[in-house]
Amino acid sequence: MKFRIERSFDHDVDRIHDKKILNKLAGFISTIEETASISEIPHLKKMEGHHSFYRTKIGDYRLGMEALSNKEIVLVRFLHRKDIYRYFPRKK
Repeated sequence: MKFRIERSFDHDVDRIHDKKILNKLAGFISTIEETASISEIPHLKKMEGHHSFYRTKIGDYRLGMEALSNKEIVLVRFLHRKDIYRYFPRKK
């Protein structure tokens, strides 16, 4: 599966210094690369009220992503669970 990384995601990851969380995130990203469609990504939940936004838990952090198609996603945000819903999904 193809994926893109937004600048906001990259900025969020740069702020994290916990090696365990970063290793889990790297493992999850490699899982995304190996899957053929969005339905095969483990522990993925659809955001209520939004047709293309999803999230998954990685420790105390949440990874927010947007599905552009069944074969392509965008990694949008990676924030602590208390902050993620302030910034994700984006307000249009």
